[in-house]
Amino acid sequence: MSTETQNDGDDLEERVTNFLRRNFPQIQMHGGSAAIQDLDRENGVVSIALGGACSGCGISPMTIQAIKSRMVKEIPEIEQVNATTGMDGGDDMGGGMSPSFPGETVDDDGEADEGPEAPF
Repeated sequence: MSTETQNDGDDLEERVTNFLRRNFPQIQMHGGSAAIQDLDRENGVVSIALGGACSGCGISPMTIQAIKSRMVKEIPEIEQVNATTGMDGGDDMGGGMSPSFPGETVDDDGEADEGPEAPF
């Protein structure tokens, strides 16, 4: 019986690994990596570490959100995904720089931030 359980667990880990390879090839194309840190089969929780160029990348929080939302939909045994980058600031958004979008922040003069200026 334990051999059967172990085989099921190995299959789950393989499906999570394949999910990362299949859904996020751009991570590798941009010098980043994604790896399973921990897989709690009993509770359906997986911890993913984004590394390489993902550490400090401004869009890594969006990558983390995409991983979290897609993985629980595609792999029924997974109920929760925890993902971090090498610049983990202690929250589950992965640390590093959080992206800001135009209008989200206010400058020192009280004006809404219009985002970065185009270089041309």
